[in-house]
Amino acid sequence: MLKTFDLVLIGVMTATAAVTYTIKHRAELKLEEVHRLEAEIKLEKDTIDLLKADWALQSQPNRLERLVRAYNDELKLQPTESTALVHAKELPMLKSEVPVPDVTEAKASAKGATEAGAKSATVASAKSAPDTAKGAQATAKAQPIPMPAPRGEAEDADQIETGSVEE
Repeated sequence: MLKTFDLVLIGVMTATAAVTYTIKHRAELKLEEVHRLEAEIKLEKDTIDLLKADWALQSQPNRLERLVRAYNDELKLQPTESTALVHAKELPMLKSEVPVPDVTEAKASAKGATEAGAKSATVASAKSAPDTAKGAQATAKAQPIPMPAPRGEAEDADQIETGSVEE
């Protein structure tokens, strides 16, 4: 009574049901993951809000002034003079930007020592080591000292980046 075509249709319907169930199960797993991520994001946002509130509480000027008065004898804090503030471009250059001193004097004394002979070379290099260090220091002192850039117009004073949190 059941024809072959009916059996094929029953097989196709069973396979379709199995695929549909698998897709539904995967979708539910993805939905659970989305809910978990949303909960983590909400927790992080709440933590950020709490930290901002704590920072606002900790950095209240009247609280800081009270702490300064309480610990003034131990810390010996002094108010910052308005003339002590500088722009970033007025600061001296970084150590990594300082030019390397010229060591040609050290090379010349080493060359002369090698020409004098092997035995005298060790004696001469041992004796000239302090001299070459002094020469390198003299060369380093001869380099121009980095000076702060002159202050520009009043517009530049408003362009200072403070690193504060933007809201």
